[in-house]
Amino acid sequence: MDGASSIEGVRARALEVQDASRDDLVTSDAIILGSPNWSGITGFLKTWLDDQGDLWEEGQLNGKVGAAFTTGRGRHSGIEFTLLSLVHWMLACGMVIVGLPWSEKMRVSGSYYGATSAGQVSSQDIEQAHELGARVANLALRLAGDVDT
Repeated sequence: MDGASSIEGVRARALEVQDASRDDLVTSDAIILGSPNWSGITGFLKTWLDDQGDLWEEGQLNGKVGAAFTTGRGRHSGIEFTLLSLVHWMLACGMVIVGLPWSEKMRVSGSYYGATSAGQVSSQDIEQAHELGARVANLALRLAGDVDT
């Protein structure tokens, strides 16, 4: 949230799934979804997303900016699958997905599909999460026409 909030003109907020609503999704200009890695997203999050109705068919999220993050025990424990599961749902809703461009930090931490942490959260993990939040916020402003391109 700090990365998105660091961008002038952006009001970011973090909600846990049980505190979020369909209206929160529909009224947001950008959505960053996160889930711990359970060889994919948690069952609770999957059920919640499914219970939001046919957002994809209604086009309610079409053109909104989206991104994903996850944490897991190890780099080879399904972290990218979890990110892709989140991204898949957003793509089905017509969202514009933001990832992370390659950087040297990714040799140890991160994925271009979204922000990650494998094992203990490091300062590089936090930096990448902030970078992703800022990229999402900047693109959302650009698409809304609030920033010069």
